[in-house]
Amino acid sequence: MKLLVSGLNGFTGRHLAPMARAEGWQVVGLDCDLNDAKALQAAIDTVAADAVLHLAGISFTDHPDSSEIYRVNTVGTTMLLQALVCTPKRPAKVVLASSASVYGNSLATPIAESQPVAPVSHYAASKLAMESLARTYQDELVVVIARPFNYTGPGQNSKFLVPKLVEHFAQQRAAINLGNLDVRREVNDVRFACEAYLGLLRAGQAGQTYNICTGLSYSAADLLRALSDMTGQQIEVTVDPAFMRRNEVHELYGDPTQLRLAVGHLRTYKLEDTLQWMLEDAKAGG
Repeated sequence: MKLLVSGLNGFTGRHLAPMARAEGWQVVGLDCDLNDAKALQAAIDTVAADAVLHLAGISFTDHPDSSEIYRVNTVGTTMLLQALVCTPKRPAKVVLASSASVYGNSLATPIAESQPVAPVSHYAASKLAMESLARTYQDELVVVIARPFNYTGPGQNSKFLVPKLVEHFAQQRAAINLGNLDVRREVNDVRFACEAYLGLLRAGQAGQTYNICTGLSYSAADLLRALSDMTGQQIEVTVDPAFMRRNEVHELYGDPTQLRLAVGHLRTYKLEDTLQWMLEDAKAGG
């Protein structure tokens, strides 16, 4: 069985590839520009995939060019779906990686898929628009939408909070500048997310949306304490207004019920295990 993965060389894709191969998938990356219709169609036709996992996209909420966010995340995904419709051998299933950020500042937590969406950033809006456009292909493709909550691991860019913290502790830096220390997010392990994506490729239902989450959340202050306890180091923290977001989502953690009903039990990882894995990788220069 051939699995086409966009973003295979990205943070998630590098962890997912060996896990997918261990499950028997022949993994092929999609490396062309999603906005180049001719090259995209040629690549899709050549691979003739049995299933598609779409991970590629701009993932940083504070990306400075809002037009590029929509061009890549929304228009690029639509062009990918159109190419899949036009290919001689359509895949049996397409899993699209959206984002839990579409929920915004939800009035109820943990957040279930039935909660109203209320994006508060261009990134979140681009993902919600992607979802809406993807649903227009439901008569032609089996499309499953995944909304991952925050996850991390070795290889994630240090512009994200957890790898930034890990890098500072691994390098024994004396001080760090951060934003709001009380904002709470899930801090899941990338291996958990990859197992969830693979599970949805097997068992996700057409037209359904699934949170990829555990329902556990942590603040930046929690992470600092955990890393300090693990390393025996203290670090001076400065709350820097430059890192404070205007439309900050204060608390974001999900209800994993629908995911568990679809794919069954998934291995979860203790926060300290994930942080230790990242610390060891950072110290090794990974």
